[in-house]
Amino acid sequence: MHKPLLVTDFLDRARKHYADEEAVIGTDGKRFTYDELGERADKFAAALQDRGIEKGDRVAVLDPNTHYHLAAAYGTMQLGAVHTPLNYRLIPEDFEYILSDAAVDAIYADYEYAEKIEKIRDSVPTETFITNDVAAVDGEWESFDELLEEADADYDRPEMSEDEVITINYTSGTTGDPKGVMRTHRTETLHAYLISIHQELRDDDVYLWTLPMFHVNGWGHIYAITGMGATHVCTRGVDAADIFETIQSEDISYFCGAPTVLNMLIEHYTAHDVEPTGANGLRVATAGSAPPEATIRTVEDEFGWHLKHVYGATETGPLITTSDARRLYDDDNRFAIKKRQGLGFLGTDVRVVDDDGKDVTPDGKTIGEVVVQGNQVMEGYWNKPEATEEAFSERVDGYYHTGDLGTIDEHGMIAIQDRKKDIIISGGENISSIELEDTLFEHDAVADVAVIPAPSEKWGETPKAFVVPDSGDPENPGVSESDLVAFTREHLANYKTVHQVEFVEELPTTATGKVQKYELREREWDDTDRMIGEG
Repeated sequence: MHKPLLVTDFLDRARKHYADEEAVIGTDGKRFTYDELGERADKFAAALQDRGIEKGDRVAVLDPNTHYHLAAAYGTMQLGAVHTPLNYRLIPEDFEYILSDAAVDAIYADYEYAEKIEKIRDSVPTETFITNDVAAVDGEWESFDELLEEADADYDRPEMSEDEVITINYTSGTTGDPKGVMRTHRTETLHAYLISIHQELRDDDVYLWTLPMFHVNGWGHIYAITGMGATHVCTRGVDAADIFETIQSEDISYFCGAPTVLNMLIEHYTAHDVEPTGANGLRVATAGSAPPEATIRTVEDEFGWHLKHVYGATETGPLITTSDARRLYDDDNRFAIKKRQGLGFLGTDVRVVDDDGKDVTPDGKTIGEVVVQGNQVMEGYWNKPEATEEAFSERVDGYYHTGDLGTIDEHGMIAIQDRKKDIIISGGENISSIELEDTLFEHDAVADVAVIPAPSEKWGETPKAFVVPDSGDPENPGVSESDLVAFTREHLANYKTVHQVEFVEELPTTATGKVQKYELREREWDDTDRMIGEG
């Protein structure tokens, strides 16, 4: 028997089985049942349909993690229109490119970010502009709430196929124009099934939205949390005090946070001695760069949380691996395993290959590129067939090439060593910036760190560390550059030693807390023609 896999099934299931249960706690304190969330989505769909939006049209959502985002996303997808979430950290020129590239027909923008759209609205094809606070926005915008009040909940849901594109997620564009990652009903659905299993989602989970909903649809959680009938707790940003307070007040059982978010929580916990859990046990998923063992140790042993380290990319769903392999743990290796990216998800083939596309030796030491096949991997890039072809054929045909360099062991567990562009080639030797960062994290005076290749007349390039001192003051870091250089020399081979240290107040990060090393690299290499590692 074949039943089409459609993203609309997630909210349909929740409405059927959990109609009167709490679905969403809004940033304004309003609470909605699944019946009420469903009605809001229906009315948004009807309102869009009244404004000419049809199946296949693109509808953009520019919003922090509010209840409006969830209603707009499901309302859009119920029409078969293509949900196109936008990164709210972008600038107007970025939005101009994306709205034009995707030929977006309608946009809902939160009042805090609508001004960025207002600046470029005359140069984009978009015709319908909706916000949640028209009084706070210049220009002619329709009110989301008034639109729902006036709309009838009846709309015509078209027939849909699981192979049709239903979302477009734009990448950050750090190496050129942003690319629109096309995802179908099928890829979104199967990815949500996978995270429901590997993240152990339950209907009584209370999920805190610290991860941006725009980021690959919140790693698929807008679907999985909804389909399981669990509770969404919305936020308008990441604040350590607010997170701990909400964990207590709403008995949060699960959330996602990059290693930088975890470090921020640890700093607040250390300074204020707050209670880290409510009535529920708490799981936390982290991704991005590998969290240092010291971070994992604190989160698990002091906070009492269960940490799941996962890995992937916008193009892969995103999640394709997990280090939550408890049968492989023992008292000596648990933290070392948890900092690895881990084993492939169910139905996911993750390989590490050499330049010829051959599998590297599974010894946990030999480095190659991570490639992946899976039902959660993207359909391709919107309007970019050449980039799509390259992404699936550079070393081995039929696998998505992540651009991450890693190792694989006898269990098939991968450990990312670096991005291709972040590997440091010094005097012909490959140096992992991640290994250097992890070492520096162990120093008590280091709160955060990013290591990049810096120009060197002698070696071509050498490691440079940008360090956020634990003191918070780059002028008085509480440690010297030479101390940190010596510290790396004590713990690593000589050729891996950091050569330069610059103390900074903060590191540039994405909306998900991932350090934007390209900004640091561009600054360091501004006066040179090229980088040795082409980063």
